[in-house]
Amino acid sequence: MELLQDFYETTLDALKDAKNDRLWFKTNTKLGKLYFDRSDFNKLAKILKQLHQSCQTDDGEDDLKKGTQLLEIYALEIQMYTAQKNNKKLKTLYEQSLHIKSAIPHPLIMGVIRECGGKMHLREGEFERAHTDFFEAFKNYDESGSPRRTTCLKYLVLANMLMKSGINPFDSQEAKPYKNDPEILAMTNLVVSYQNNDINQFELILKQNRNNIMDDPFIREHIEDLLRNIRTQVLIKLIKPYTRIHIPFISKELNIDASEVESLLVSCILDSTIRGRIDQ
Repeated sequence: MELLQDFYETTLDALKDAKNDRLWFKTNTKLGKLYFDRSDFNKLAKILKQLHQSCQTDDGEDDLKKGTQLLEIYALEIQMYTAQKNNKKLKTLYEQSLHIKSAIPHPLIMGVIRECGGKMHLREGEFERAHTDFFEAFKNYDESGSPRRTTCLKYLVLANMLMKSGINPFDSQEAKPYKNDPEILAMTNLVVSYQNNDINQFELILKQNRNNIMDDPFIREHIEDLLRNIRTQVLIKLIKPYTRIHIPFISKELNIDASEVESLLVSCILDSTIRGRIDQ
């Protein structure tokens, strides 16, 4: 990677006097991607500033005639803000990128933009919008032949579960061929156990498929929300026949300790999911 960085930097020095704008832009975006992969955001920010300036009019506005190049810059900047979890700047850029109509973007670029939009919406609890974005990202990645399509399909499944949707995400024509893909199979099974409120199976799948599920930082970020949802559903079903129930019994059924049961009960009582009180 060091060698590649030296090559790009040397090429840029040589291009300063050559007035080859197209090659300069291409080399700078490749160097920017390299800085992003290394999480060197300070150097990436400098590159992005130069790239933006090259796509502006004399008034300092975005030159919409350079729409395709602008989308490439936005995609790189959006990735940076997603990694930094800077949702405020990310939202502004994301909205701007979707309003550029003069471009004929490569599907890979649109895949990146929609994936980052999906992550942003999911972090804000806008699950349906996240679901739409991940589906669009998946289709774009699929069209460009990018391996990111399987990752995005996992995120689509994640959004589907957080939406508490009863619809199987693999029922769509585009996603169906990947249903039994080894990379996706764990998520397919996770959806089934989630929709069946089978907490033991759900936790077993998470445990047995650490590489495919829990090793992804973004999925790991939201697993607690899924566990809370499924525990809440099991809890509601569990207490329904009773007027009085002991916390240790719930603890055993949900496979969590008593303090977690109490916390879950308090949360459910406060948001009126269940009606009741806890005897101290």
